[in-house]
Amino acid sequence: MTTTTFGPQASQPLYELTPGTLAQLGQRFGIDYRIRNAPAGASVATGSVRDVALPQAMHLTLSDLCVNCAYSSASRQTAPWFISVVLEGHISARLGSQRIELNAGDGMCVHFTAEQPLTVFQPAQARLHTVNLAVLATNTLGLPSVPPSPGLYPWRLSTAFTQLLRDTAAEPLANWRQPLIWQGLALQLLGEGLPNCARQDPATPLAAKVPPVIPARDEARLAALHTRLASHPERTYCLSDLAREVAMSPSSLRQKFRARYGCSIFDHLRQCRLARAYQALQRGMSVQQAAHSCGYRHATNFATAFRRRFGIAPHDVISQRAPR
Repeated sequence: MTTTTFGPQASQPLYELTPGTLAQLGQRFGIDYRIRNAPAGASVATGSVRDVALPQAMHLTLSDLCVNCAYSSASRQTAPWFISVVLEGHISARLGSQRIELNAGDGMCVHFTAEQPLTVFQPAQARLHTVNLAVLATNTLGLPSVPPSPGLYPWRLSTAFTQLLRDTAAEPLANWRQPLIWQGLALQLLGEGLPNCARQDPATPLAAKVPPVIPARDEARLAALHTRLASHPERTYCLSDLAREVAMSPSSLRQKFRARYGCSIFDHLRQCRLARAYQALQRGMSVQQAAHSCGYRHATNFATAFRRRFGIAPHDVISQRAPR
């Protein structure tokens, strides 16, 4: 039996994903990454990717990113069970002929092989916040045997459990309690996400959650609004004005925007502002200049939001800049 190291972190967190760092991750975890329309040396995503090595052959990855360039990942190995939960944002997954869309609060449990890999597509978006759990062996946990063929099983998390995962992910991993807490949450994820293989044919997975139907006209208006906020996050916006512009009531706009993008309008706006500020700091702006350039009037409020989003202070980005 292989012993898995139990520590606060298996590796240092990543704060930027480039084609090079994705290639390194791919070699480490047996994943093929493909990046869509990214120039050489481009920043594919910014944010944080943190690993937690847990006992009993489990491995947890916490990812909280602003995705600048759409990319996909395809597994090259066999995993008895793999669970992914979307806390914010949206992804799509494919396993053979099975295809599903996951938004905030959705989860999937997958058994895949090298011959029938799991492919996940991450579109460009202001925030993609996920929790991923890989189970490397089933006997140490007393889990049911894997099905005879690969299968993908989506499910919907409760609002309370989704919020608990969000709150826990916001805490720093340096605290010795955090790996213990994540061990318990990993077991809860398995308890909720594993399919009942004894009664279900893996070839016919659970029906995916059907998202609310949004008319094509409203889809186009939502997409235009989503792009507008991302292009001009420094401007001041009012929900009632936005609703009037897209010919919806404020409540309808709130519901349809969250259903389509997995976050609220102003969560999206905040993430766009912070992503722009991160890039401004990398280009050489001061903290005050970066705050004003992305719509924050007060540097203190900006610094608080920035640290909550990226896990580091704005001054840390400045100190990481290469000397000119």
